[in-house]
Amino acid sequence: MNSEDTFKFAETHEWADLEDDNLVWVGISNHAQEALGDVMFFQAPKIGQAVKQGEAIAVIESVKAASDIHAPVSGEIVALNESLEANPELVNERPYAIWLFKIKPTSQAELQADLNNLMSFNIYTTTAGA
Repeated sequence: MNSEDTFKFAETHEWADLEDDNLVWVGISNHAQEALGDVMFFQAPKIGQAVKQGEAIAVIESVKAASDIHAPVSGEIVALNESLEANPELVNERPYAIWLFKIKPTSQAELQADLNNLMSFNIYTTTAGA
């Protein structure tokens, strides 16, 4: 896993990290986990589910609220972080180290276009106040 400096961020507070395996690992930002408070439940998308950038595909719930998780890139859900089923609070402890799910991009061209729609860490932290 890369560092948050290499992540790309959506306006909806998800991060996307393109890894060496050509999969996009997805999590939520520190700003998002702080706004949510203590995470109690994560409703993951389904393996094999086709997703489009910006689409609400999962839900994360805390003691304060429930929030949709949006796909930062288009593709297919190929992996879920199963440790979150029993320990969703891990998201609060290390938001940039805990991924929620992985997306296999539809194509390299679409992936590049999707990534271009996202923000760098520096721009995101300036905009979100993270």
